[in-house]
Amino acid sequence: MAKPRAWQKMLSGRRLDLLDPTPVDIEIEDIAHGLAFVARWNGQTLGDFAYSVAEHSLLVEQIFARIAPNAPPKWRLAALLHDAPEYVIGDMISPVKAAVGPDYDELDRRLTAAIHIRFGLPAAIPGTIKKQIKKADKVSAWMEATQIAGFQRAEADKFFGHPDPALMEGLSLRLRPPMQARADYTARTAELLAAMS
Repeated sequence: MAKPRAWQKMLSGRRLDLLDPTPVDIEIEDIAHGLAFVARWNGQTLGDFAYSVAEHSLLVEQIFARIAPNAPPKWRLAALLHDAPEYVIGDMISPVKAAVGPDYDELDRRLTAAIHIRFGLPAAIPGTIKKQIKKADKVSAWMEATQIAGFQRAEADKFFGHPDPALMEGLSLRLRPPMQARADYTARTAELLAAMS
């Protein structure tokens, strides 16, 4: 019996093996394009456009910078790339991830390691940085839940914690065409990579 196909052809022409991803098969343009078309909250949000993982990632990087203002550019890049594997595996909501089980986590871990190495980051991020990125991710999720996903504040507090208002001050969610989110994600990655060199 033939082995099932476990690779995906990317718009860049790269062929990414999902079970054994290598850094050389990862391009930021593919990541940005994919994330700009992946909807957060399974698309169950207000607005004329889906709130994309690319938009979410840009916001998480801004919040992370407020949590860790002295963090070097490489950790800001790690925050921007925190959901990068979703460009090929999609954004599964937490209940679905729990139902799928540890196989999803292992696939995510492998893809994350390859992406990190491709962009000059360690395969595994230090625990303290990972916690700060997770905190930024939860703040973003709280903002999204209360502003576009129909959650009451008390319900969002229960699932995501009650964020410090200072971390959200002046920030807003942007619901816009995927091509704009893709362009901003690509540009921000380039800025951070330039700052790292």
